[in-house]
Amino acid sequence: MNEAEKHLIKICPAMRKHVPNHEPYPTSFTRFKDPYRALIRAVVYQQLSGKAAGTIYGRVIALFPDKSHPDPDDILETKDEAFRSAGLSRQKIAALRDIAQKRLDGIVPHQNAIRRLPDEAIIERLTQVKGVGRWTVEMYLMFSLGRPDVLPVDDLGVRKGASKMLGRDLTAKELAEYGARWAPWRSAAAWHCWRAADTVLMET
Repeated sequence: MNEAEKHLIKICPAMRKHVPNHEPYPTSFTRFKDPYRALIRAVVYQQLSGKAAGTIYGRVIALFPDKSHPDPDDILETKDEAFRSAGLSRQKIAALRDIAQKRLDGIVPHQNAIRRLPDEAIIERLTQVKGVGRWTVEMYLMFSLGRPDVLPVDDLGVRKGASKMLGRDLTAKELAEYGARWAPWRSAAAWHCWRAADTVLMET
């Protein structure tokens, strides 16, 4: 059991009851730390199953055979027809171009620069990108940057799991207020809310 889970069990009876029954919160995240690459992937994956999204993402990357990942200029210079042949919708093509342009404009920072920014500053910057909402950035903060204190209260799974553990339905606002006690390990709390929600689904 890691430091985050020890904290949650100590200060929250609901977590004390459920955390020992769950898969441990992961403590190492290594992929897609560059926000530009992470957002490209996130946009491609939006509203698709994992397998279909992975196939389309692979086709998009394959449009640039001489590189491991397209640079912003590559995205901007590629014709819509090529992206559509890879399986992207017009909306996703527009979003990819916006990510590329905002990288060039400095709104989407480089990996080394983003590490120095606080969570809310990252959210404020990256949600300026077309098609990228707060939830997408929260997932990036949690699972790419490994930020420890993110609670995505608008995530239905997090709210369902928290409601199960606490024995009452919670709005996003109520979850934010209750979840303040989980700081500074709210990312781990969100993880265990998801695990509790998974249990709800298996029981129905």
